[in-house]
Amino acid sequence: MKGKRQKAKGKNVKWAARAVRPFVVALCLLPFAFCLLPSAHAAWSKQRTGSFAWLHSVFFVGGGRGWAVGGRGALLETRDGGEHWEARRPPVEDALKDVFFTDERTGWVVCERSIYMPMRKDESVSYLLKTTDGGETWSRVEVTRGEDVDLKLARVTFADADHGWVFGELGALFATGDGGATWARQRVPTRHLLLGASFLDARTGWIVGAGATLLYTSDGGATWREGTVNGSLSQFALRAASRAREQGGAANNSLPAPKASVESQSSLRVNAVAFADAQRGWAVGVGGLVLATSDGGRTWRTEESGTESDLFDVKFFDEREGWAVGGEGVAIHTSDGGATWRAEATGTPHTLERLFFSERTRGWAVGFGGTVIAFKG
Repeated sequence: MKGKRQKAKGKNVKWAARAVRPFVVALCLLPFAFCLLPSAHAAWSKQRTGSFAWLHSVFFVGGGRGWAVGGRGALLETRDGGEHWEARRPPVEDALKDVFFTDERTGWVVCERSIYMPMRKDESVSYLLKTTDGGETWSRVEVTRGEDVDLKLARVTFADADHGWVFGELGALFATGDGGATWARQRVPTRHLLLGASFLDARTGWIVGAGATLLYTSDGGATWREGTVNGSLSQFALRAASRAREQGGAANNSLPAPKASVESQSSLRVNAVAFADAQRGWAVGVGGLVLATSDGGRTWRTEESGTESDLFDVKFFDEREGWAVGGEGVAIHTSDGGATWRAEATGTPHTLERLFFSERTRGWAVGFGGTVIAFKG
């Protein structure tokens, strides 16, 4: 009997071991399972817009109210943080390239005339629309005149209600100090297309663009100085040239592969810039380019972004945390000042052209095909 009891006991022990083993394995694998889950801040989701326009810009003014603009006069408005977007009656049929509000009622839109629309000989290709009633009505504001009427403008930004800048191709930069009543052209040391800007106040700002343009001012734009990059940009220039060759199709496939050169780097586009304070800033561009500065934009260094997709916009909350978005629906995030960048899921394969955060835990990005994605941290 004793032997039978011991034998039975042994069987029970073996059965218990077999029963417990899966739980032990599960507990061991649990940390790895958590690693595979999306991170707490990877919370991008697509919003319905009812539009297929290529959206070029987005801006929120508080209280969940925001605007998105795009091609063929696309003007979208939301009053609930993007849960519902409403297509407003287009103020014009031209392309709307950028939108910026200085308060809930006063806003600006950069417009570019359609090549298919008839134009007078002396009519400006680009102009601004201004609203002073929260977008209910818009009035046209001329910026370019005389020999500048053929210039295409890309973006508009304001440091406060009075001081603003609008800029675009051939180094065109116009400034206002009276809330947009008058605009005057400022001199910059480049003829390249200007694409992005960041201003801390009416005197301190930075502008970036094609040709690896990196400019800074400390006197409101009376003088602009060029920043320099420590290190080579050849790899990014090669990526950009290769991508342009691929997008050119079969006609360009017979051309020799691009080589790193001064010429290829001169076409390198820096698309956007953001500063956390007067010293710390980041700029992004083609081929996954990320540049960082810690001396107010005088010198820049490259950072490893982890992507080869073109990056079109960047935003930083402080000297440690920031986001950038770009082609193929790419969104990258850093929480250590750019030492490391991590790709986050966005749920879209479409190009994301512009990024806006109303606070650290609430943001939006817009792009091709009426795409709007929202972030909730």
